[in-house]
Amino acid sequence: MALCCRQLAAHGLIAGRDGNLSVRLGANRVLVTPSGLIKSLLEPADMVEVDLSGKPLRRGVRKPTSELDLHLRILRQRPDAQAVVHAHPPAATGFAVAGDAIPGNLLPELIFVVGPVPLVPFGMPGTPELGDRIVPYLEDRRHQALLLANHGAVTLGRTLDEAWIGMESLEHAARIIMAARAVGEPKALTAQTVERLQRGRDG
Repeated sequence: MALCCRQLAAHGLIAGRDGNLSVRLGANRVLVTPSGLIKSLLEPADMVEVDLSGKPLRRGVRKPTSELDLHLRILRQRPDAQAVVHAHPPAATGFAVAGDAIPGNLLPELIFVVGPVPLVPFGMPGTPELGDRIVPYLEDRRHQALLLANHGAVTLGRTLDEAWIGMESLEHAARIIMAARAVGEPKALTAQTVERLQRGRDG
């Protein structure tokens, strides 16, 4: 988790104290990043263990991330998710600030890695309102990434590496789509091709 935070910061996907991670350790045990610390400086011992209700399981000086509710909502709603990454990738967040979802019919890699990426309406960061906004989008198991309006993005995976790769892939796709729009009109894949790619991912 500390390595992931350092890499997210090194690639400009988070800055300063932004961003947070969670990893499911067991049926009722979750490890999360702490609140208020610079993510690129985190050490393994800084992580905070909580249960799925948010109760701390180990004594320590660190408080869990202010976005704890966001992570726990996802982990409770999606038993297939073992890890969650929340970051503020600039290009992908640019789509969210503009009120645009990232098109799901342009890049095969995006379809393979995270599936369709919906835009979740704004919810106040660090409050249950944000969790309330995302829950309806979690019912569709195809969604491995969500854009958060005027806020950032969330990716989930069967491992931390998978959620981490999803965040990097989401940002890379956003940059490619922005570049394509600067050159001209992006050419969408056919519905049949998207369906074939989705079947390949699900298989």
